[in-house]
Amino acid sequence: MSVAQTLPLIVATPLFGAAVLVGAGRRLPRYAAEMLGCLFAAGAAALALYASAATPSSTARPVEWLGGWRPHGGASVGIVLVGDRIGLGLAALVSLLALAALAYAWRYFAEPPRRHAGSFPALVLLFQAGMCGFSLTGDLFNAFVFFELMGVVAYALTGYRVEEARAVQGALVFALVNSLGAYTTLLGIGLLYARTGELGLAQIGSALDAHPGGPDALVIASFVLGVTGLLVKAAAVPFHFWLADAHAVAPTPVCMLLSGVMVELGLYGTARVYWTVFAGPGGIPAPAAHRALLALGVLTAVLGAVMCWQQRHLKRLLAYSTIAHTGMFLVGLATLTPEGLGGVALYVLAHAGVKAALFACVGILLDRFGSVDELQLHGKGRELRWAGVLFGVGGLALAGLPPFGTALGKAIIEEAAGGWATALCVLVSAATGGAVLRAGARVFLGLGPVPESAAPESRPADAAAAEETTGKEEEPETRGGRLSRIPDSMLIVPTALLAAALAVGLDPALRTGIGRAADAFTDHAGYLTAVLYGRAAEPASTPPPHWTMAGVLWGLLATALATALALSAVRRPGRREPTRWATPLRRLHSGHVGDYVAWFLAGITLLAALIV
Repeated sequence: MSVAQTLPLIVATPLFGAAVLVGAGRRLPRYAAEMLGCLFAAGAAALALYASAATPSSTARPVEWLGGWRPHGGASVGIVLVGDRIGLGLAALVSLLALAALAYAWRYFAEPPRRHAGSFPALVLLFQAGMCGFSLTGDLFNAFVFFELMGVVAYALTGYRVEEARAVQGALVFALVNSLGAYTTLLGIGLLYARTGELGLAQIGSALDAHPGGPDALVIASFVLGVTGLLVKAAAVPFHFWLADAHAVAPTPVCMLLSGVMVELGLYGTARVYWTVFAGPGGIPAPAAHRALLALGVLTAVLGAVMCWQQRHLKRLLAYSTIAHTGMFLVGLATLTPEGLGGVALYVLAHAGVKAALFACVGILLDRFGSVDELQLHGKGRELRWAGVLFGVGGLALAGLPPFGTALGKAIIEEAAGGWATALCVLVSAATGGAVLRAGARVFLGLGPVPESAAPESRPADAAAAEETTGKEEEPETRGGRLSRIPDSMLIVPTALLAAALAVGLDPALRTGIGRAADAFTDHAGYLTAVLYGRAAEPASTPPPHWTMAGVLWGLLATALATALALSAVRRPGRREPTRWATPLRRLHSGHVGDYVAWFLAGITLLAALIV
């Protein structure tokens, strides 16, 4: 079997597994359903890893036209899957993280309803199939279909605990905001089809290249509308409001997937659409794309870091740190260079492992103590020594401690973007890593003054301030209530994820492969030639990502700042209410869907203004 022929199987394997679990789950015992879910997720991961390893070179692009509908003269009506190294690597990451989430959830949730043992693993497999399909498709409309399959399943997973009103509300906010993004993307696809008569990424790019001279209003509108939906999934400001609400109510394994890969897929889609469709002479000029991505990246990084530091709800804290790091990813993409993209790719790989591991540790706290409130959990985590070690290591990795892959990716982005980006990345990493270390010091070490639990907490004076829930008295997700003993699977999974994040920064072969893959990904003409005419083209080579002394020193500085911020914060009593200066930002996060829709429309206007 050729590499190209494995591409459909990467998507079909989890789809088939979901069908089996839905059909047979009514008759299977729970352990059998969970075992089948893990096997199908592992099968797709093995196929993706095999395809990536068997690809002749980092610049090769295996192409599979489904049904044999190959293009003639550069035109085609067929559906195509393209397996370049970036796409295959993302499909492998998605599959491995889905496997990790299923392994973490092994005998984890409260017993599902009778005859529904396969419900949760089937939903995770559908989620995995949608993400893998999006990573590999070379057709714009099918990218939309796969992304919406992923989105619909994500809504169901977020509201999986349907008996709780907060879970339903969080899922509905998630669904509404992301559905608006889907509609704008579909409208952008329609405008491109009206202009070019094509839906394939390569065909659209070729048609736009045939009319050089810069974009007209229709092309600009199609780019803005199409990218808006992707930036909503990426949780870029001001499209980010759904993320913290969804993470606060979603089951822990679902949070591992949302922050670990779903957000990153929005960034991948933005990069893929720009470089394959709009990077040519008839597309969006590079200065305009750079300006838009950079402005949104800086805004996202700063707001995410500030909101992250203000949280005491541990799931919301990690959610806002994801938003902050999304901003740094956007800054790396804004360089529009292979170096910047390579740094983002490394960062994404390591960040997925670190963030999923941190959510796994928070899940342990929730199921052991029935709370994710930093103040209420003060000192209670002393008995969970290994979980505390993992949480602390995760905070250091998030801050950018070498030699973790997060530090390497951050250093490469800093070098590619310029001097001011170094200050931004150091401060954002220090704030997000420091918030995690602060929470870990209070919860697992018992540092700082003990909160006065008897003192009544004042209620927020307005509804806008109610966005941050405390995380107190949460319902555990495990069967039988709170855990008296932590299962080994709940500790092995985060340990393996952090080890993988460390390996990303240490493996020189991985760095070289990602550098070559980034060269190919940013080669607009090479992609069109490979997909439409089946001819490989060698892109210009750039130096692969590597450690530098400056990058190591900036990483150590960010880690030192994060540690200093955490120690300074725990010496003071924990704030039951956020600082006054953060009130305006909190009011933006009101929890009202109408406000989020208004900011969604404002975001479209801002993006259009930055492009024009």
